[in-house]
Amino acid sequence: MTRKRLPELRKDTCIGVLYGGLSSEREVSLRSGRNCAEALTRLGYSNVQLLDADHQIAKTLLATPIEVAFNALHGTYGEDGCIQGLLDWMGIPYTGNGVTASALTMDKDLTKIVLQAAGLPVLPWVTLKREPGEQAAFANVRYRGTYPVMVKPVADGSSVGMSKVDREDDLQQAVETAFEISDRVLIEQYIPGKSITVGVLEREGSLEATPILELRTKTEWYDYAAKYTEGLTEFVIPADLPVEVTQAIQEITLKAHQAAGCSGVSRVDFVVDGENRFFILEINTIPGMTNLSDLPAQAAAMGLAYDQLVECLLKTACQK
Repeated sequence: MTRKRLPELRKDTCIGVLYGGLSSEREVSLRSGRNCAEALTRLGYSNVQLLDADHQIAKTLLATPIEVAFNALHGTYGEDGCIQGLLDWMGIPYTGNGVTASALTMDKDLTKIVLQAAGLPVLPWVTLKREPGEQAAFANVRYRGTYPVMVKPVADGSSVGMSKVDREDDLQQAVETAFEISDRVLIEQYIPGKSITVGVLEREGSLEATPILELRTKTEWYDYAAKYTEGLTEFVIPADLPVEVTQAIQEITLKAHQAAGCSGVSRVDFVVDGENRFFILEINTIPGMTNLSDLPAQAAAMGLAYDQLVECLLKTACQK
């Protein structure tokens, strides 16, 4: 099915901001959606409606004659291609990425496979799958690599269900925790280093990598609390990296965005070790838009205020 694009934006265009949803990231999405709706109103858009993407979202969309959907959903059903497919089916233009890129990047295992095939740097990993009918508890989880490792649900975001495991004795519990979120679990080599992230914005047909944001946390790693609790993470922008490393990471970011088939916007997360080697951790197709989120800080560093960023995202619904 061909994705429908909005022919033009008017100040009275009826915009439905999709937020909330059914995923474990619902609370974050509620904050992102409210912020975006308020920004659109400040920008002079006179017909902005907040729509909670619950189980009745198809009925809501049928009953609400919106002209464009501003997707502020995060996680399952909102960031994985599901809502995008529904909007395509209903012929409603929407912001950001389409079905394929959304579904791919939500799956950390497939994303790594695609990025590795494109010659881009990723950390070694293995993926466990729970077969239908199998118990949640695994008596014989084995990992033959070195420790520490990160254990992650394959299909979720905001570090929900993630654990850092320093020794084999703790692997079982971490895997079981991750299986509560996803039916596949990724075990990834952990390397100490700088946590950084780079945004990609498509403006007037050209892709642009944002300045690199370094995340210095008061927690052991960039977990859910560090992401959404004020005061637990210091933003350093631009990141404390040599110029040539900065340029190389931004180039790889654009290549990752394109390799995954992204459009409009994305955010690529990396770790940089002590020798300035860098590895892609994941790609986000609907970056958070809360007061503590990364993309607004990155946009501000390139001279783009929050409201301007929101309008930039809105215009992705018009881009071919």
